[in-house]
Amino acid sequence: MRTKPKFKERVSLAKYSHYKIGGPARFFFEPKDERETAWAVKEAKKRKLAIFILSGGTNLLISDEGFDGLVIHPAMRSIKAKMKDGTVEVGAGATMADLLKLSAAKGLSGLEWAGGLPGTVGGAVRGNAGCFGGETKDAIVSVRSFNMGTMKFVTRTAAQCAFHYRDSIFKRNSRKRNGAEIVLSATFRLARGDKRAIAKAIREKIEYRRNVHPLDYPNIGSTFKNVPLHAVHKKGSSRYARAVKSGVIMFRGSRFSVKTDPLPVISAAKLISESGLRGVSMGGAMISPMHPNFIVNVLNAGSYDVVRLIMLAKIEVRRKFGVDLEEEVQVI
Repeated sequence: MRTKPKFKERVSLAKYSHYKIGGPARFFFEPKDERETAWAVKEAKKRKLAIFILSGGTNLLISDEGFDGLVIHPAMRSIKAKMKDGTVEVGAGATMADLLKLSAAKGLSGLEWAGGLPGTVGGAVRGNAGCFGGETKDAIVSVRSFNMGTMKFVTRTAAQCAFHYRDSIFKRNSRKRNGAEIVLSATFRLARGDKRAIAKAIREKIEYRRNVHPLDYPNIGSTFKNVPLHAVHKKGSSRYARAVKSGVIMFRGSRFSVKTDPLPVISAAKLISESGLRGVSMGGAMISPMHPNFIVNVLNAGSYDVVRLIMLAKIEVRRKFGVDLEEEVQVI
């Protein structure tokens, strides 16, 4: 007989956050399949509870006050590879690390860029996670989700997911009162490749992160999106074209590299650094001297410590460069 699902109560969210910051969830539930997901949403609506979907706890700053509602933490972690057509069906709760481990073991190429990427597949799909010139969308065939407004399951092709730079239909729909969706699973199509070469490429990305990112302290990755070049020079202008061609621009007295990520951008970390904010701290949080687009928890920081540094970075970059930084991190 199937055990009736039940919400947990007063669950600390700090242990589910890469920041190790966050108060308790009034109610907490980890659905193991689609049926339990639909039940949880229906039950929350019956109790008139606000709902928040917690993926891997990366790119997320949770308030010290916690969440006065239901936190749903998808626990669908299965990974099924079909070698005949190179597709891999992955549950939203599976980690990117586990997906890469299977890809390397099976000799499936296309996700090497994600070596060392923290978090879950569901979170990567929602935010179209990317780095080293690759993005989650590049290998997506389809995504399965649950619409909490209509209470219906939806399967979309990659094109229907409307992926953009660090964005997707799922992220945009989360801002709609009756359109928010829970990513349940994703199907990727990967190419056959050499197992050793794939594993080596993944290790190289992991090693790069260890050398460049401040992983000694709790963090949630990049705080801000890199800034599109068109925010500095008008797209289509001669300056824009020269910057793309040369890979370098001089802007308000500072030299910036122009990289493709996947559109031409300049580094948010460089903008923050040139604004004199390396190593600046508030409370237990600090703008990393190693990588200024990381705000790290160095001494039992609270959520407000991080929020104040986010605000400071935006103000100072705006003052010096006239550029508006856009948060990659979500705050609840």
